[in-house]
Amino acid sequence: MSMVAVGVMFGLFAALALLLIVVLLRRGNSVTENADGLRIEQARRVQAHQDRTSYDAMTVLGSSPAMSDLHHRRR
Repeated sequence: MSMVAVGVMFGLFAALALLLIVVLLRRGNSVTENADGLRIEQARRVQAHQDRTSYDAMTVLGSSPAMSDLHHRRR
């Protein structure tokens, strides 16, 4: 590869990174305003909390893997 090709490649990488940064900054961290979105966010927070307590180091090391799995009960 010539130096021009390497420069073009790194230029494209830089342009892509800049585009991703701009897109992420434009999105912002807005909160959900409708009721369905709030219910979904609450369910995800509860799910994340259950996963953290179900798979922490003390639970996993102190029991067999099947006993701490909550995903079997979520169906």
